[in-house]
Amino acid sequence: MRAPVAGVPTELSARVPVEQRGPGLDRDGVRLLVSRGTEVSHHAFGELPGLLRAGDLLVVNTSPTLAAAVDGRVGDARVVVHFSTRGDDGRWAVELREPDGRGTTRARAEVKGLPRARARGVEGRGCGGLAGTRVRLPGGARLVLEEPLSARGERLWWARASGVAVSALLREHGRPIRYSYTERDQPLSVYQTVFALPSDDGTGSAEMPSAARPFTARLVAELVSRGVQFAPVRLHTGVASAESHEPPYPERFAVPEASARLINAVRAGDGRVVAVGTTAVRAVESAAGADGIVRARAGWTDLVVTPERGVRVVEGLLTGLHEPEASHLLMLEAVAGRAAVGRGYEAAVRERYLWHEFGDVHLLLP
Repeated sequence: MRAPVAGVPTELSARVPVEQRGPGLDRDGVRLLVSRGTEVSHHAFGELPGLLRAGDLLVVNTSPTLAAAVDGRVGDARVVVHFSTRGDDGRWAVELREPDGRGTTRARAEVKGLPRARARGVEGRGCGGLAGTRVRLPGGARLVLEEPLSARGERLWWARASGVAVSALLREHGRPIRYSYTERDQPLSVYQTVFALPSDDGTGSAEMPSAARPFTARLVAELVSRGVQFAPVRLHTGVASAESHEPPYPERFAVPEASARLINAVRAGDGRVVAVGTTAVRAVESAAGADGIVRARAGWTDLVVTPERGVRVVEGLLTGLHEPEASHLLMLEAVAGRAAVGRGYEAAVRERYLWHEFGDVHLLLP
């Protein structure tokens, strides 16, 4: 894949949430880049209701964000465990990372007490030989690594916890996953979207479905008053590959019957189906048949949306700004085309838009 821009200047990383950048700002105080094909325009996010039409449908992800990072020890070595995904058998997919001394983490290149990592083209990506590794966690909890999640690599491992339920461990000792471009730790509430709903089994997303972060209750009410509809879906997103930008792993999702009916009705009329975030795209497209009809579904999806596969349902996408190497860009190209994505990203860099989960957003429309 050709990157839409050669690189993103480091100063364009959003280091804190917008509401912490100045008095009087709320979550919807970010900028909104709009691409209609290769035509680009610039807006405030609060202008979104005027950019959509009565009858349009926003598909939103209701997955809550977990406090998924927990400090631990392997022997005398400090590690940070990122809890990614809960399996059907009660195990969790986890990533062991190394504290970097700045409050964030880096991929484990070599930690005393752990087997030496195998090189896989990206320093620290391999974690060969970790089977049987025991991690001590707060509150007397233990974690035993059993097998890699995927044959594609050994970054994520299935692990079995004992001594405490993982949901309780995360509530009492976890913190949101944070990457080095951010300035400081934030409370979990900063990482919850207005659409987040708690799950009965304590599962959720390891990382925030961040495209929905700029929505406020006031803005949602205005959209509804203008005739824009909402279809809730759920997809629990796992831990991203911060260093090597791997394609997404299988994730748990659900498209309810009511949302499936609403999506199909909008497609049969004059409205547009606009996904809020790549997670919503993955969920909806996983529930769509070859005939373009969405049916209620729940379970696991391994779908990777690419330009070759295309999209069957989604016509527009509201999303954050992704790094040039990110696999998510293939999904953007599937929705809007390579030319539109490239032109939009060139404009975003030129106009100094902010990147990452606390940054500005991009609306791609037909």
